[in-house]
Parts: sequence; C-alpha cells; structure tokens
Amino acid sequence: MLNHMNYFRTAFLLALLISCNEGNKSTKTNLIPVGEGRLAVNGGNIWYKVTGEGSGVPLILLHGGPGYSSFYLKPLEELGKNRQVIRYDQLGAGKSDVVVDTSLFTTKHFVEELEALRQHLNVEKWNVLGHSWGTILAFEYYRNYPDRVSSLVLGSPCINMNAWEQSTNQLLATLPDSLQKVVLEADATGNYENPLYDSAITIFYDKYLWGENPNEEELDSIMSTANLDIYHHMWGPSEFSITGTLKGYDATPLLSDVDVPILFTVGEFDEIIPEMVEEMASINNSELVVFKGSSHLTTWGAPEESIKAIEDFISSLNLKK
Repeated sequence: MLNHMNYFRTAFLLALLISCNEGNKSTKTNLIPVGEGRLAVNGGNIWYKVTGEGSGVPLILLHGGPGYSSFYLKPLEELGKNRQVIRYDQLGAGKSDVVVDTSLFTTKHFVEELEALRQHLNVEKWNVLGHSWGTILAFEYYRNYPDRVSSLVLGSPCINMNAWEQSTNQLLATLPDSLQKVVLEADATGNYENPLYDSAITIFYDKYLWGENPNEEELDSIMSTANLDIYHHMWGPSEFSITGTLKGYDATPLLSDVDVPILFTVGEFDEIIPEMVEEMASINNSELVVFKGSSHLTTWGAPEESIKAIEDFISSLNLKK
C-alpha cells in the first residue's frame, strides 16, 4: 500500500512540474518578438518597434501630430522591464510610408490602423498611451474597441479642441506684442511668409512645445520626417488656428462613460495649461500628474518623472483587481 502511495505521489509531483514548465513556455511564447517590423495597412506600410520582455499587459504608444512621429517617445521604452512596449509611426510620417491621399487622413483610418497592428501582434488587450493628437486617437480607439483596452494614459491631451485653441492663444499673449500681431495677422490672412512669424513660432515652441533644451538629434528626425499635409488637413496652419477636420472635436462629455482607469499627464508649461487638464481629469475622478518645469514634450522635459508616473499608474492597476 505504501509503495502505491509513493507511486501516486511521485506521479502527481511529476505532472505538476510538467504543468508548471508548460505554463512558463506558454508565457514566453505569448511574448511579441522584440525588434522592428513593418505592417501593410490600408494605404501603405507602417513601421513599429517592440521593446522589453516583461510579462505584464503590453503598452502601446501613440505619438502626436497629426503627421509627426514617435521619436520623442523613445524614453518610454524603459517601461519594457515589466511589460512589452510597442512604439510605431502612424501612416504618412516617421519611418512609415509617406502618403498624400487625403482620404486616409481621418481619425477612423488611424483607429483601424491601430487595430490592425494589435491583431498583427496578437495582443489580446493593451494599455493605450496617447500624447497630444495621440490622445484623440487613444480615446476613439477605446470607443471602438473598449474590450481591447486595459487603461488609458492621456498625455498633454487635446481631446477638447476648443480648450486647446483657447489655451494656446492664452499662451501666445505671453509673447511680445509685435510677435503676437504677426501671428494673428498670418492666421487671419493665410500668409505665413513673414520672417517674424518664424521668429514668433520659434519662441513659442521653445517655451511651450519642445522646451529650451530639446533632444536636437531626435528633433531633427521629427522635423525631417514630418508630413505637413496631414497636419494641415486635420489640424490647420498653426497651433493657434485649428481649421482642419479636427476642429470642434470634444470628447469631454464622454469621459464619464469610460470604464477603464485613466491617467492624465501634462507639463507645467504645456501648450494645454494644467488647469484645463485638471478639469478634464475631475470628470470621472481620474488620476492627474503635472510635470514640473516641463513643456509639451514631457518625455524630454521630465523623462524620469514620466516613466515613474506611468509605471506607478499601470502597476497599481494589478493591485486594484
């Protein structure tokens, strides 16, 4: 009888060991292959990069613009220690194919492009981080595919375009009167050839967009691969005058219906002033982090703080389950 018990005990332990090993194999198999890739979507091919081997729910990064690229989001790849991070360039700019077909310059197209990437990578659910224009894309993706989203991180949000326009014009008023006049005249006439206009924009961007100490190499990459056709079509001629297809967009009335946790982040000297973001976050009691001393590109102005805030937020989700 004792021999039989030893036999069954040994068989049980062996089966348990095999089961555990198979579980470990499954976890490893489910990881996305690390590295760069390209994916054919409607209109062309998009570039993406997978970083990290953490086993947590992956994080997808949606860059701003529209029509710019993800170079400035590189610091967030550090989050790959606990989960895989996917960084990609939306179709039309960055390392993705350049396109000029305006029928592709729609929020709907970019939402479906993102969903195609999820399916290609075989990700069941992911944390979705959008920055600037990427917050509109993140929010609309959630509205279309709520079951695929674990959480939302909305950085320097422009989910209320009227508030954005109000904020940038309020900040424009901090420039010298002569430069304010040049910008207002350019937006009124559509003539942006005045050299003083470039001077005004440079000063504004140094203060509120990329900050006074940008990553010059990354900035060169962003500007050299930007697609202004997309920017002008969807946004408009400048940060102060929204005349494109995004004009009037406002998702704030829908925030109370969101069923996943949201983290709002904003720079102290952002293009969207922190008080406006605080008001957005209050709608459904979302978390809010303001990065001291940072302008719009918070991954440059406050890289360590950005990484910590996002890591703390996502890690806390597991504790709340």
